[in-house]
Amino acid sequence: MIEPNEDEINAAANAKRRKHKEAKDRILATKTREGGLIAVHTGKGKGKTTAGMGLVLRFLGHGKRVGIVQFVKGKWETGERTLLEKLGGDQLSITAMGEGFTWETQDRARDIKAAETAWTRAKEMIADPSIDLVLLDEINIVLRNDYIDIADVVATLTAKPAGQHIVCTGRNAKPELIEAADLVTEMTEIKHHFRAGYKAQIGMEF
Repeated sequence: MIEPNEDEINAAANAKRRKHKEAKDRILATKTREGGLIAVHTGKGKGKTTAGMGLVLRFLGHGKRVGIVQFVKGKWETGERTLLEKLGGDQLSITAMGEGFTWETQDRARDIKAAETAWTRAKEMIADPSIDLVLLDEINIVLRNDYIDIADVVATLTAKPAGQHIVCTGRNAKPELIEAADLVTEMTEIKHHFRAGYKAQIGMEF
């Protein structure tokens, strides 16, 4: 049996790629809908907020307006918040309303009040059709603890302005939110450095 030469291998590979592109083009031609999406980043793995902040930068880069509400990280001086406040200008409104994680405050009544205040601010942003993206960072944590009403959240998100995108982050997203969402991504933990004794570090965690 004669082995194919490099030119024959390349020709076969190129033909395969052409067929693949033709198939992709046919699929893409059927995708005609436009409009704002509800996205959920959940799961036990690291990267939910990081992915949300990446979208924030992308929207800002396109000259879009962005609103951010951080539900539980108010006490943390995060690198992304520091940078975004410098770069965002009039395009960005960012509010860190949290009192810290629930295991830090050990005060359920205060946690509920902070969550309700953050949600009120989030609803103001969602009601503003000039805001193209609203990031509700760690909202899934306060929903999991029933600090705000999931029915109100779903109703507000589904009644958002038509062109507005909303991203909800945090582990243990409620089924009602997943059902209402257009895009759901679960971050799966394969290996985590905390388990090897590493503490939270600048740049990696905040």
